[in-house]
This record gives sequence, C-alpha cells and structure tokens, in this order.
Amino acid sequence: MPIKVATDLPAKALLEEEGIFSLTTERALSQDIRPLKIAILNLMPNKIETELQFLRLLSQTPLQLEVDFLQMESHTCKNTEKTYLDDFYLTYEDIKDSFYDALIITGAPVETLPFEQVDYWQELKKVLAWSQTNVTSNLHICWGAQASLYYHYGVDKVQFDKKIFGLYENEIKEETYLFRGFSDTFDSPQSRYTGLDLEQLSKAPIKVLSTNSELGPLILSSQDDKNIFVLGHMEYETDSLHKEYVRDNQAGIGTAKPHNYYLSDTADTMKNTWRSEAYLLYHNWINYIYQKTPYRFK
Repeated sequence: MPIKVATDLPAKALLEEEGIFSLTTERALSQDIRPLKIAILNLMPNKIETELQFLRLLSQTPLQLEVDFLQMESHTCKNTEKTYLDDFYLTYEDIKDSFYDALIITGAPVETLPFEQVDYWQELKKVLAWSQTNVTSNLHICWGAQASLYYHYGVDKVQFDKKIFGLYENEIKEETYLFRGFSDTFDSPQSRYTGLDLEQLSKAPIKVLSTNSELGPLILSSQDDKNIFVLGHMEYETDSLHKEYVRDNQAGIGTAKPHNYYLSDTADTMKNTWRSEAYLLYHNWINYIYQKTPYRFK
C-alpha cells in the first residue's frame, strides 16, 4: 500500500525519486478503492499445483484481489478433467471484452517446439494482443515470457546444449520497483531447454533487469513497464525442482541433479533461497498496479 503524507512534506519528493509511492492527504480522502482484477492463464499441466503456487504469492497483501483462471480452449489438457476446467476456468471468448488490472501467463512444457507448432499458438496470440489494450500490467513466466517476447518484439528462443535446471544467481542490472527490498543478488529456480536470441533482444525495446553470467538475461521488462518477463520460476515451492528431477528420471530423460539445490549428495534435503524475493516480487508488482490502474475501465 502507498504511504499517505502531507502534500508539502520535503521527504515526499525524495520518496518519489526513489520510486516509493506516496499519496497526498487530498488524494487519499478522495480515492476510490475496489478489488484488483487479475487473470492467470495457466498453461502448466498440473493445474491445481500451479494455482496454489501463484495464489500463495498473491496472497497476504492489504488489497483485495479477484482472480480468474484462463485456459486455452484449443488445447486438450491430459492432466486435468474437462469438467474441472469447465467449472473453474474461463476462455478467451469469455474475457475478450473484459478489462483486467493484471494478467499472468505461466510457463508451459512446450519450449522445444517452434512457437507456430504449439497447438494453441493462434489462440495465445489473441490473448497476447488483447493484453496490450485490456490489461494494465502483464507478467510472463518462463515459456510464457519467451512466447510474449517472440510475439510482441520478434525475439526468438535458442536451444541450449543441455537442460538448465536448478538454482541460479540473479545479479540486479537495473534498479526497479520490482526489486524493492531485494538483496543485491538473489536466486531463482530455472528449468528450461532454451534461452533468448541476444542479438534480436539487443534491438528490441526491452530493459534487462537481472542477469546471470552463465545464462544471460533472467528478468526483463518493456521500456514502458507494461510487460514483464521472468525467465525462471519464482513461484516454485521448495520441492518443485525435486519433483521434476524425480519425474524426469522415472521417464528415462536422465536430467542431471538440480544445480546448487540439494544440501547433500543423497538428494533428500533441499534448500529454498528464493522465497523472500518471490513474495517481494509479486507484492511489489501488485503495489505498482494499484498505483497505475484506472478505477473505472473503459
């Protein structure tokens, strides 16, 4: 929540220079407050697990949030009953004339495919176009970030020699409201086979907010801050990488142990070094939206 201060308080100008939101007494008295509307396009196979991950991070703010979950109607989900999706999920056709304060597009296990070969790509393009006119702020996760960078800015993905898997340190490259309260460096879980075409990225209107010396850019935003891209999974729970490691090996994929994740060689104790920054990231984002979003949509 913003701080309410006297209009002529000298510290107010200093706070604004630091990007800390403050309200004058006059504005606070006249301010209308309503719940923030957030849509989550859940592209992950395990819908309920992903729902819990994001709802935990969005919870515990002083603001009331209304969350709608979206699905791709053109895709048949193998891991979730159709009746569940029909009961609890909306489609693009349901929301195309609606306005939201925020949209989250999750990752998806399709990153080795060209974007055009993903069965719901045409429908996703409609959502991405709609998000630029009907949503105040958009947060894209992992493959969702790559898909949005490709659609909006022509930045393609490139294949890594091996799966990037584990905890990797972020070095903050640009101070932003998203990193308010962060340590100078922070970890983020990574689980992907692809990165970004850095030459194409250098020509796009994109700000690189954090990087890793081995992986390159990890968190980015558009110049106008409307679109945020997180290459990684700050929403993961402590054991998410472990479950994926076990699942990959049971399927014969032979994924190596997650980098910098287990506390011992037996792979039965893991560490969570990203939880605090994950909550800060999402709460800072919600606070930013609260300041920028209109009270009444068009």
